Amino acid sequence: MEERQEAANFIEAEINKDIANNVYENGRVLTRFPPEPNGYLHIGHVKSICLNFGLGEKYHGETNVRFDDTNPAKEEVEYVNSILEDIKWLGFKWKEPVHYASDYFPQLYEFACKLIRMGLAYVDDQTSEEIHDTRGDFLHPGKESPWRNRSVEENLQLFQEMKNGKYKDGEKVLRAKIDMSAPNVVMRDPVIYRILHSTHHRTGNTWCIYPLYDFAHPLSDAIEGITQSICTLEFEERRPLYNWCLQAFDGKEKPRQIEFARLNVTTMITSKRKLRKMVESGVVSGWDDPRMPTISGIRRRGYTPESLRRFCELIGVAKADNVVDISFLEYCIREDLKTKAPRIMTVIDPVKVVLTNYPEDKMEYVTIENNPEQETMGTRQVPFGRIIYIEREDFMETPVKKFFRMTPGKEVRLKGAYIVHCDELIKDEKGKLKEIHCTVDFDTRSGTPGADRKVKGTLHWVYADTAVDVAVRLYDYLISPDDVDDGRDFMEKVNTDSLVVMNGKAEPVIKEYDVGSRFQFLRKGYFIIDKDSTKKQIVCNRIVGLRDTWAKLQKIMGKGNG
Repeated sequence: MEERQEAANFIEAEINKDIANNVYENGRVLTRFPPEPNGYLHIGHVKSICLNFGLGEKYHGETNVRFDDTNPAKEEVEYVNSILEDIKWLGFKWKEPVHYASDYFPQLYEFACKLIRMGLAYVDDQTSEEIHDTRGDFLHPGKESPWRNRSVEENLQLFQEMKNGKYKDGEKVLRAKIDMSAPNVVMRDPVIYRILHSTHHRTGNTWCIYPLYDFAHPLSDAIEGITQSICTLEFEERRPLYNWCLQAFDGKEKPRQIEFARLNVTTMITSKRKLRKMVESGVVSGWDDPRMPTISGIRRRGYTPESLRRFCELIGVAKADNVVDISFLEYCIREDLKTKAPRIMTVIDPVKVVLTNYPEDKMEYVTIENNPEQETMGTRQVPFGRIIYIEREDFMETPVKKFFRMTPGKEVRLKGAYIVHCDELIKDEKGKLKEIHCTVDFDTRSGTPGADRKVKGTLHWVYADTAVDVAVRLYDYLISPDDVDDGRDFMEKVNTDSLVVMNGKAEPVIKEYDVGSRFQFLRKGYFIIDKDSTKKQIVCNRIVGLRDTWAKLQKIMGKGNG
């Protein structure tokens, strides 16, 4: 069959070969995403999701979701539900129904019995420690188990007794009978079934023996008719075992495993074990804490599915592991939001400014564009009056060179309004700035002929009488972008000051937005209204700042990460 698509990477090139050689009937493509429901998905899984579902879409095929639920001691329905929500949020649809490895427990048990009858599996009475100690290493062959040469009949009986609950956890295992001197240590009689008396989230107490991933995965792929089993590089050495297990399957078409490099991003931890430790230790508030690299965390942080999909598209598919700089991901988010997000004025660290020559009883409205890069978003009317707030960092009593914001004796423009002159500072008894007194040049209102008068600085502001109190959450990285492996436990490196909450002031239009709405706070970054918001207080999470990282990005992309 002719190739349907031009290959964009080595995986697509392999699929094209399968189609050209008619390896699978009618050139069909069926991929799968097989997470274990023992935690929340993280940024690394985004690449796998985009890759598997993207291949299904590109080749007019489909993609299964199959939960690798073979370890009931660590799995929960909560994780199943969160994973399905993550996939939907990223914009993908799986082939119905959702699959589970537990769906195939009866078949997998029969496959194991078949291997026993073929003389390719045996019940071993050794402990896990003894099995580990006799496996050998790259320089030394392993030692055969004393029970390796049990008869087929005895193995079948013992395996059935394991299934029936006769033995305790760890008392016996079923091992593949391959080669204890194989150069690939993985092939030295790996365990394929173990006893585990634990209630399963779907099958309850029906089973007390469970297949290992290396056995369940290839055979589940085969049962479902998966064509290409796309997985990360750590499974490359396990590919011979993947293929070995498939001899228990009688089907004509068998899946093939293809490996790619997993996604690693600076500052982002992609180990479920480590993420769980941060949750359980209270370093973060939960799996969906906006600082977490989980999909639920970055969704709550305000990242968009479009930006994540674009990020994965740009970094491409590699054969060798690498680390992508966090700034590239942040660039993709800014690019996605800059024409989507309306812009409003919010002062995060407010200082009061009194316009002394402005009438006390007067309030007017000024016109401000909602997004200068997207004219179709229109304009809004913003209230303005005698007392306003500006950012504390926008004032400097003794200005440094090239500081063009508010400073004593100088003028600055208030966005959409007037030019004002800084006249006087009011401080408390400790010398801390309480308020700034300015005078307005009424001939310089925006939109009038006097607005043509130029000054170098323009500040955002909020009118005090209509200001809305906002709790603004500012996030820093949990792990430094420059982190290196220095032997310390990762928990010693976690930034415990990664969250700062500021009490800000926003213009009243913010009350018109719902939870989950994204916008740009002028000059401060992109923000999203968090689910913790109430009628009394709006809570906003900073998604990403407005730093110009293009030069750095070009350098990164030149190194091959882009």
